[in-house]
Amino acid sequence: MDTTQILLIVTLGTTTVFSVIIGIQLIQVLFELKKTLATINKITEGFEAVGLNLEHGFGEIVGFVNGFKTILKVFEIFTHKKNVQDK
Repeated sequence: MDTTQILLIVTLGTTTVFSVIIGIQLIQVLFELKKTLATINKITEGFEAVGLNLEHGFGEIVGFVNGFKTILKVFEIFTHKKNVQDK
């Protein structure tokens, strides 16, 4: 064999080996990225659940305050009627 052919075979073999190693590492990195994205998705779903619970809690607080305002208006109407009847 000629030295050029030997050099070409060695270079091609080395390039093939490096390409295979890089491909395997790329696949591993992609699997790790998939796991990381799944974890981030779970975290965001948790935050979303907390946000919905807070929104529900705030809704209940607003309902309570509105009910309290209604009760105060009813008392105001009754006290106003008593003052009008007393005069």
